[in-house]
Amino acid sequence: MLNRGNEACAVIKKHIDNGDIIRIISHNDSDGISAAGVIATGIKEEGGQFHATIIPRLKSDVIKEVQRENYNLFVFSDMGSAFIDEINHFNKDVVIADHHQPSDAQSNDNIIHVNPHLFGIDGSKHLSGSGSSYLAIRNLNRQHLAILALVGAIGDMQYNNGFTGVNKLILEDAISSGHLEVFESLKIASKDQESLFKSIAYTLNPPLKGLTGSFEESTGFLEKIGVSYGIKFSDLEGEEQDALKDALININPEIFGEVFYVAKEEAALRNLEDFSSILDACGKNKKYGLALSIALGERGQALDSGVKQLNTYRNQLIKGFDWIRREGAIENEYIQSVYSEDKHLKLIIGTIAGVGLSIGLFNPEKPVIGISRFQKDLKISARTTRKMVNKGVNLSKAMNDASLNFGGQGGGHDIAAGAMIPYEAKDNFLNIVNDIIESQLNNS
Repeated sequence: MLNRGNEACAVIKKHIDNGDIIRIISHNDSDGISAAGVIATGIKEEGGQFHATIIPRLKSDVIKEVQRENYNLFVFSDMGSAFIDEINHFNKDVVIADHHQPSDAQSNDNIIHVNPHLFGIDGSKHLSGSGSSYLAIRNLNRQHLAILALVGAIGDMQYNNGFTGVNKLILEDAISSGHLEVFESLKIASKDQESLFKSIAYTLNPPLKGLTGSFEESTGFLEKIGVSYGIKFSDLEGEEQDALKDALININPEIFGEVFYVAKEEAALRNLEDFSSILDACGKNKKYGLALSIALGERGQALDSGVKQLNTYRNQLIKGFDWIRREGAIENEYIQSVYSEDKHLKLIIGTIAGVGLSIGLFNPEKPVIGISRFQKDLKISARTTRKMVNKGVNLSKAMNDASLNFGGQGGGHDIAAGAMIPYEAKDNFLNIVNDIIESQLNNS
């Protein structure tokens, strides 16, 4: 895996030295934006030039459009592995730095494919898209960029009581850079920026059952334990901080643990969880240029705008969780689904599905299929639990196999995947996914 990353780095360095502008295509979530930031910053710090585009999904027509562009090196980060057949038509150098399930196709010699699955490493747990991208520039000796790779890994939910696999090596690089500190503390969101009741309600990872997604429940919880709810955590007296810590640990012991902190960074970005949340919020609200500029190191007005996007996104999530509490899910025998055409909800339905599972808004024994309408198409965001994956569920395969029946496309990870299908296929698609999940569970 590391050798493959070194091969990619050598190709990137060759094109930097040749004075080529390097074309970067990346995904619009926190991991994808971090991935683009890692590659682009590595190029910039080596004196090279790049042209980066952030997109919500990679499709065949997008690949054909990019192929016609006049560049000598194309880099696909946090995407590309499912489209080897199409990318094989490129006659220039290509680096794919991805972590999603790859297609079965073999890549041509002009393509350097950096993907953990090719080396028996689980890309949903042990290496993110931004991590693969970091490996592709690691030999440039820019260890501080390991921090941005961790931002992406956190956004991809790959921190689980510690980093594992290749992520652990990237953490070691980040610490060696001298910029990252790791210590134990409460892992509530934006605790130095937000009022405490908001900070608790905004905490998604780790989730706080009964509190995440609800201002009302968070306020009531704090009143019950005698802690001031309208001030920041840092403004609490020591006894109140201890009381809060003990009470939250009773809800979820993981709420007290490793915090990844960059002391020299701006306050809103010092905690890598918060950094990741800002990039994700910008991506969800289609502020791709803003997100990439922050990942590339721009601060000041750009960061102020990013924080505003985060606040908007978090309040959209609160409304989304309220919607699920009111409406619930439609249950089939082996899956459950939620559907929305609301312009705000459809942008966050995947997050609602994943977090909703972890805080008890959905049946944890069935994958959640979040469905949102975009004109004539439906965007599918499927989420399940690690327990169900261990029982045999593979959402990446389910999304791919089911969508092919309708001329759509799908894929991702075993625990989280997506698809695009025609609007009229909705009911048949759900029935097929239900049958696929039944087969996966019965044949595992």
